[in-house]
Amino acid sequence: MTLFGKAALLAAGLALGACTDAGRFDDMAGTGAGAGAGTGAAGSASDPTSRAYFQEAVGDRVFFAVDQSTLGSEARAVLDAQADWLSRNPDYSAVIEGHADEQGTREYNIALGDRRANAVRDYLVSRGVAGSRLSTVSFGKERPVAVCSDESCYSRNRRAVTVLAIGTGA
Repeated sequence: MTLFGKAALLAAGLALGACTDAGRFDDMAGTGAGAGAGTGAAGSASDPTSRAYFQEAVGDRVFFAVDQSTLGSEARAVLDAQADWLSRNPDYSAVIEGHADEQGTREYNIALGDRRANAVRDYLVSRGVAGSRLSTVSFGKERPVAVCSDESCYSRNRRAVTVLAIGTGA
């Protein structure tokens, strides 16, 4: 095999290896959150003022039905706990990430993720969290936490994730 052939084979292997980690966006820096997860101190799950506690004890994500941005009763219960935690920890702001499953076009899923993120933001504001502390972003289907073409994966990807950061964002 020529030197060029070996280099091409190595490059192809590295490229394929980079694409195989389905959780590459979901567990950045071990926090369980997506973009922005590196901001602020993660802390210990036993510290009720830490991001780790928020993610594990309160819950940092809610899930949606197919093609929906309506909050169900389980989602509202998680968001009630998030609103309570945010009220007790005013040094944090949050980015709410909207996500969708792989079904549908990129454009449709970006819009759906936006509706989901805004539904969460609006609910948190209605529960007393200052809107200046919350922002939204939609990733559509671009950051799946599960990759397969069946409902077991789709349901895990239809979500909104509340990512905490230190600072009030005002």
